[in-house]
Amino acid sequence: MHLHLPTRICQDLDAVLRREWLVTNGLGGFASGTIAGPLTRRYHGLLVAALRPPTGRTLLAARFDEALTVGDDEHLIYTSLWRDGVADPAGWRYLRRFDLMDGIPTWTYEVAGRVLVKQVWMEHGRNVTFLRYEVHGAGPVELEGRLLANYRDYHYLTTGAGPGFQIHVQDGRLTVRPEGARTSLHARGAAADGAAVQWRVDHTWYRGFLLPIERDRGFDHVEDHCSVGLGRITLRPGRPVTIALAAGDEAAAVPLTGALERARERAGARITEWARATHVDPQHTPAPVRRLVLAADQFIAVRPLPDAPGGHTVIAGYPWFTDWGRDTMIALPGLTLCTGRYELAREILRTWAGYVEQGLIPNRFPDGPGRPEYHTADATLWYLWAIDQYFRATADMAVLRELFPLMREIVNWYRRGTVHQIRVGDDGLVVAGEPGLNLTWMDAKIGDRAVTPRTGKPVELSALWYDAVCNLARLAELMEQSSDEYVRLAQRTRASFTRFWNPRRHACLDVLDGPHGDDARLRPNQILAVALSHSPLTREQREQVVQTCERRLLTWFGLRSLAPGEPGYRGHYRGGPVERDEAYHQGTAWGWLLGFFVQAHWNLHRDARRARLLLEPLLGQLWTYGFGSLGEIFDAEEPFAPNGCPAQAWTVAEALRAWHVTQLPTLRHRHAAPAEADVCGDVPAD
Repeated sequence: MHLHLPTRICQDLDAVLRREWLVTNGLGGFASGTIAGPLTRRYHGLLVAALRPPTGRTLLAARFDEALTVGDDEHLIYTSLWRDGVADPAGWRYLRRFDLMDGIPTWTYEVAGRVLVKQVWMEHGRNVTFLRYEVHGAGPVELEGRLLANYRDYHYLTTGAGPGFQIHVQDGRLTVRPEGARTSLHARGAAADGAAVQWRVDHTWYRGFLLPIERDRGFDHVEDHCSVGLGRITLRPGRPVTIALAAGDEAAAVPLTGALERARERAGARITEWARATHVDPQHTPAPVRRLVLAADQFIAVRPLPDAPGGHTVIAGYPWFTDWGRDTMIALPGLTLCTGRYELAREILRTWAGYVEQGLIPNRFPDGPGRPEYHTADATLWYLWAIDQYFRATADMAVLRELFPLMREIVNWYRRGTVHQIRVGDDGLVVAGEPGLNLTWMDAKIGDRAVTPRTGKPVELSALWYDAVCNLARLAELMEQSSDEYVRLAQRTRASFTRFWNPRRHACLDVLDGPHGDDARLRPNQILAVALSHSPLTREQREQVVQTCERRLLTWFGLRSLAPGEPGYRGHYRGGPVERDEAYHQGTAWGWLLGFFVQAHWNLHRDARRARLLLEPLLGQLWTYGFGSLGEIFDAEEPFAPNGCPAQAWTVAEALRAWHVTQLPTLRHRHAAPAEADVCGDVPAD
């Protein structure tokens, strides 16, 4: 299974500069760049190692610039962008096609009558990146690559003097030791017949690489890298060469032999797990869906527990996010349950259980050492939702018995109140907010100013709370415990939820009882009151919410975060940090919300064809921007250009979950709204 870009796109420099590839290692480390070759972000590089998994991300190897010698002629097949905007050399002109083959980025070049195939991937569980070269055609050619290294936090740039390096070659290995560093960079390589790559030391700084995306985002955008060595080997047809770039002790731990086969086998195992769990025939499933299954695996990473080395989490997005509580829980069903990885889902739920404090899971973990941040009102409600989704998929009573006391504790903390004024009011609606904080997913800040503070009673918090207590009522009965407490809580919330209804706009108010009164601006948060399994709205209200959101908020690739014409609306996400933060939740369309819109529509109409038509444009984005993955956000207006993180966990997860729920009959019952009134008194969905 692979995705493909033909020659006509590969020969368009702008098109292949705008498309980015990504490979990850399950530790939080990654390699990423543009299909054209130049690095256009500070986060691009061949080895961004996670030295404190899943964080401590450090750029060690930036580039490997290849030259191919055929006879007496040398051909530079790499491309550099310089501060003056010039692309020199222009190696992209040799590029004829680009593929993702079993998740492995693959470039095909034509050079002087030869075909050169290059592949890049990472070893799972290791800070190791592999490069593989294979030539087709008559006779051997000489391959020489210049390794450009660095040693910096992945958020920052190197300019000026830069770090010092101690470089030496021994036993066919190039070793690069940055001064004062916690780790070193090692490079080694060999052909299939055992011939080794010959390395020679270099120590030359190349200065003035342009990073155009950083420039467009209003940040520093020129960087320097150090050439630390040149590797040379004869490429012979049928004898591919594999090169490993490794961090520290990883260099000796991973064999070159069989590296590609290990990566392919892992991809095959992911597809097999998914097919077994969902009873689908992969060969008769749309290629974008199969690709999403592999893309889902990229976001899973280790996260040590406070008192144990084990644990897993979800990286919110590549290349710059770490693991966020909200993103992890929203993404968990799509990334793990829909792909048949139930054990992994269980590990993630247990891992985050170890970080609960005062009824809250962390909002995010810092990049470096430090205490997790707990300023979120909805992440823990999403955690309760994820646990329920897990149980619906597995009926795992052992895990339910393990986590149910924690679920009860969380509910009790919300009832009596926790930090940042997060609590359930006497009316059963969730209240949250303090000056200078934004505790919902609309969390952009400019200095100390929250762009969308939403202080008061945001609609989705009460929708999530209602769904949670209804689920706990059901689960309590399964645990042979009384459900009365949760039924009463649900009934109180349902009765008060009527205050959100705005009959004039055929929609819900976004926030009640804020510092300046109620907020009637049309936002997408209300869609959760229809998409979740339990809705406090009447059937007629649910239908009107879906119709209003479709008319005012729906785009090809997601829901707008604010309707056009509302105060503060921004149609495009562009400019410097301030301009972008002003637009982030003030119009910009979000891909993850499309999944919940599809679910809401499905709950009402059970229309599989309509669901497929809603999802297909987003699935088409796999061929653009973050090639093989789905990005974070899109402009609110035509042509709805993608932006933000090129690979975002909850966008991938929700596209995958919505497709499974609406297109696979075997999974529909797990996520559907109740077919009849239950203990919470839900209005039937059908």
